[in-house]
Amino acid sequence: MSKKDIDILFEEAFENANIVPQDTVPQDTQLVLYGLYKQATSGNTNLYFQNPQDLRNAFKLNAWMQVKNLSIDEAKKQYIDIINQLMKERGL
Repeated sequence: MSKKDIDILFEEAFENANIVPQDTVPQDTQLVLYGLYKQATSGNTNLYFQNPQDLRNAFKLNAWMQVKNLSIDEAKKQYIDIINQLMKERGL
């Protein structure tokens, strides 16, 4: 799969993520998706938050740090796979 194909599929997955009702996605999966999205769009740059004492931001930072070893393309592929699975499970 070419980089261009991955980019197109990633954009489609991001749009599809907005279709999946958020309240049907477990919070741990939401955090994984957040981390993968940040890694896919930012890589390892700016891997910090303004207020890490804020519990929500701490969880988000942790989710991103857990996937920081992935390449941008690998993060995109995993994000695509999860969104596609969520869509399939919900019949969307």
